[in-house]
Amino acid sequence: MSESAQAAGSPVRAYNEWDPLEEVIVGTVDGAHFPPYDVVTAAPLSPQQRAVFRERAGQPFPADEVAAARDELDQLVEILKNHGVRVRRPDPRDHGRSFGAPGWTSTGLYDAMPRDLLLVIGEHIIEAPMAWRSRYFASSAYRPLLKEYFRAGARWSAAPRPELSDELYVEDWTDQPEGEPFRSVITEFEPTFDAADFIRCGRDIFAQRSHVTNMMGIEWVRQLIGADYQVHVVELADDHPMHIDASLMPLAPGKVLIHPDRVPEVPSQFKDWEVRRAPSPVIPDGHPLYMTSKWINMNVLMLDETHMLVEAEDRPMQELAESWGITPVLCPFRNFNSFGGSFHCATTDVRRRGELRSYL
Repeated sequence: MSESAQAAGSPVRAYNEWDPLEEVIVGTVDGAHFPPYDVVTAAPLSPQQRAVFRERAGQPFPADEVAAARDELDQLVEILKNHGVRVRRPDPRDHGRSFGAPGWTSTGLYDAMPRDLLLVIGEHIIEAPMAWRSRYFASSAYRPLLKEYFRAGARWSAAPRPELSDELYVEDWTDQPEGEPFRSVITEFEPTFDAADFIRCGRDIFAQRSHVTNMMGIEWVRQLIGADYQVHVVELADDHPMHIDASLMPLAPGKVLIHPDRVPEVPSQFKDWEVRRAPSPVIPDGHPLYMTSKWINMNVLMLDETHMLVEAEDRPMQELAESWGITPVLCPFRNFNSFGGSFHCATTDVRRRGELRSYL
């Protein structure tokens, strides 16, 4: 029996990034803390961001910034509901509490980015084995929803629980000199990946190796999802890679958005697609971005093939959407951007109305 036939009664079903959105999980910033400072947390950050993380390790994020981001998330929820989308939320947690495993202890980060934790491929919802110790229990906030989906007929898998021992990390890791090949801060000791290092395009799944995703993790996903899908590993020109959805974003059949510098060669699978470079971001220099670059402007969310969530002040991205026949749906989100993501990161699309097919 095909996967699409098996999925008919499942509450979880999404095959790409653009079929009409029916149900989505939206994260929360409440209880957010800076994590303990270590080499794997520092690797994807800029030198300026590393200094902030080192200085504020274990402290709460500024309360006024949390409140402003919370307000924007609430606005996002209302917009989604007004478009007929069912919205699910996790319960807030205190991420200042300590936890650990043999050999290490940590405090948490936040529950703001379900896209990092939960990978939906078809009727299958998959918990990612996070490489950051601060995110070891990150999916726990979503467990009530996962159990609900499972009882209603969804497939639910969790990758092998990682040990996150010192063997996973390159202790003496340093930034590679400009022009040298990417050198990850994580080894192949055990499978780890963030769900946001995968992007869906029907039967084709694109993944990148990064500072949180290793080849063992990508291979684990490939084996799990089986022969209905092809997993393509893409190499991007990014010195600090962490999550593919601010570099390569298929928006609709035949339309793919790319970072102008990180994608020197568009994957051959998109040879018949129209490729456009993302416009330069307009986030002011003084705006705090603790965990991301300004290119988080690429992190858009498609409500369907012709409607795209865009940050309310990002006029260049709005104009790009309109030039492509896509209606921009505006939502203030700059304060949320400070925490390391935008609309795609802040959500996991649980169900989209469509079927499994090939687009490439």
